[in-house]
Amino acid sequence: MRYTKFFQYAYLVFGALFLYGAISKYVTNGKIDSPSILLAVVAVFMFFFRRKFAKKFDNKN
Repeated sequence: MRYTKFFQYAYLVFGALFLYGAISKYVTNGKIDSPSILLAVVAVFMFFFRRKFAKKFDNKN
């Protein structure tokens, strides 16, 4: 069960990395990097989804 808690926060780290990449590309080129922004949003969503699912799973036991 410890690994699932690690992977929850890994989603946040990847979301921050994708967001940083999108912002840096926007600053240097002036173009919006839609795939990076989309992946950042999905990663943050997955963090909250996995956290809720883990709490639900812990409450069953």
